[in-house]
Amino acid sequence: MFCVPTMGGRLVLLLVMCTGLVVADRKLTVVEKMRGDADLSQFLSLLERNVVANTTLHYRQMTLFAPTNEAFQRFNVELDDSLVLYHIANLATTLSNMDYAISTDLDGNPPLWVTTRRGAMHDDIYVNNAKVYVSRSYQAVNRNNKLQVLHVIDQVLLPLQPHGPSSISSPVYNPNAYHFLEHSDLFNIGQHRLRSFRQKVNQLKKSKVFDADGRHTFFIPVDEGFKPTTRSDLIDEKVVDGHVIPHHVLFTHATPDTTEFETLAFGDNVKVIISFSTVMNGKDEITYVKSNTVAGDAKHARGVVLADIVRANIPVKNGVVHLIQRPLMVVDTTVIDFLKEKEDGPLCKFYEVIMDLGANNQFLNELTLAKDITLFAPSNEAWADFSVQNIIRNHQKLKEILNLHLVRERLPLDAIIHNNMNQIYQAPTALARKYLYFNVLTRGQNQTLTVEGGGVNATVTLPNIAATNGFVHIIDRVLGVPYTTVFEKLKTDPMLNITYNLGKRQMFNQQLNDMEHRYTYFVPRDHAWLKFQIKHPSAFKSLFREDFGYFTKQILERHVIRAGRAYTVSDLKLLANETHPFVLPTSRDPLRLRVKESDKNYYVEWNGHWIHVFRPDVECTNGIIHVIDEPFVLESDIRATGGAQKMGVAYTYFILFMSFCFVRVLEN
Repeated sequence: MFCVPTMGGRLVLLLVMCTGLVVADRKLTVVEKMRGDADLSQFLSLLERNVVANTTLHYRQMTLFAPTNEAFQRFNVELDDSLVLYHIANLATTLSNMDYAISTDLDGNPPLWVTTRRGAMHDDIYVNNAKVYVSRSYQAVNRNNKLQVLHVIDQVLLPLQPHGPSSISSPVYNPNAYHFLEHSDLFNIGQHRLRSFRQKVNQLKKSKVFDADGRHTFFIPVDEGFKPTTRSDLIDEKVVDGHVIPHHVLFTHATPDTTEFETLAFGDNVKVIISFSTVMNGKDEITYVKSNTVAGDAKHARGVVLADIVRANIPVKNGVVHLIQRPLMVVDTTVIDFLKEKEDGPLCKFYEVIMDLGANNQFLNELTLAKDITLFAPSNEAWADFSVQNIIRNHQKLKEILNLHLVRERLPLDAIIHNNMNQIYQAPTALARKYLYFNVLTRGQNQTLTVEGGGVNATVTLPNIAATNGFVHIIDRVLGVPYTTVFEKLKTDPMLNITYNLGKRQMFNQQLNDMEHRYTYFVPRDHAWLKFQIKHPSAFKSLFREDFGYFTKQILERHVIRAGRAYTVSDLKLLANETHPFVLPTSRDPLRLRVKESDKNYYVEWNGHWIHVFRPDVECTNGIIHVIDEPFVLESDIRATGGAQKMGVAYTYFILFMSFCFVRVLEN
């Protein structure tokens, strides 16, 4: 049985249907959009509990910066309902019209600082240290026709908060960097105290540096960084200036690593730049700040000072403050002091390895007592490699490896680059007869330094850390512990490109990946081949021709010994001295060698020529490479390649002549 609705019932039904159509057609408000997004539920809950935020939401323009639920889960600070006001601005601000600062609704109206980080494909936008998910930004009008904008961010925004639950307990609202420094005891910055640096700033009458209007980045060392009582005496006006980057507000995630910024201490005589460096320590991310005094004077030593950021990204009225573990620019520690300065420092694993040899081991004593040294120090990650862990259990081998990282002179980065301009620079190490070899890779304005020792090529990731008795360069591998085959070493070594490319002929190189045999390979460096090219241009050219691959392979076979063991130069010297040659089997014909040592250099005599061994004992996982200054090429090889080239030309002429005759026959 059907009920026929009355006229009033029909009107109600029609009204409900029309309302549904209007809602379906109307664009969702910002609050409706958030209610439909489960990923923003925690922020929405905070928003709806705050009376001021709710009023703004219903009656005014606004911009909301909404952290995701995951951001709240990572947030380990107790939540305060007023915190939501630091995520609200009382103007509708879209991505396209964001200024560098946005005033918030929190008491004192502290600003949010906006950073646009340029990218090749798209720009990233950060608000303080939080990244904006640009694809999730949304705008709509509320029921009162006020424009509102929603930006979803990946971190909770944390203002500078006083001790206690509310800012009412603090007499300082929206402080600038100097007011923060002056009243730091009122604010929630953990156990850190800033009394020592504050006293120096006031004593030197440098308060205006931190009080300046505008947008700047400030680095303030905590009291723990003044433990050596004499350190405070080394801080002067120029050092204070070196703790401020003017005209840039730099939050750690929003700023690319290694990008350099000039400090206030960048003048005619002293020039100091600052950059960030982020490393992983296990699962933890540690951010360092490094000051680099690129030009110094009698009071301000050149080089890098590295400081751990112990509390980052404190927003203030005129920029951002980072609390750091020690003062920048101040060089007052030895190399060994730097290694052991922090239990979780950037080189703490290296220090542990050194101490495994005993409290008074020779290497430790040299680092402590030497006056002019340079240490190439493997990073914490470098020591975690499995092959390294196996080798360092052998204390005798470990002593050799450690000495391979030490040079007994001061070698700042610019000196290495200068020495490397016209030739491959090599520096003697503390390990007898072992050298480090340097290569500088230039890409645009950037220069990367690589160093090789004991067959291992490492990149200098953090150069020029200054100490009172020298320099420390942090590298990404442990030298002297091979991790590549002979083939891989040939392929990646910038000094051996020509030999590697020649070995591509007839797949000669492929055997060098074999782990069942051990190879001793006398590899002519690029410079040796270029000298050969000057003497024999046509023969050199022929070596690279596809149709002469057989000759090329024959020449290379003469350089390789494949056996059950590999031979160091010392091994060869014992077997073959200056008067008694030693015959080694190669794939081509027996290699008859004599070996001598002169002025700390090795030479091998082959076919009547004494050839300099430029880099002996480049260790690989399946053999040893000896880099030599002249290829093992006979006169008969040159005649063969030259003759083959002439035969090739003659053959070409013959084919052309026969083709010509054939065409004439067809014409007749």
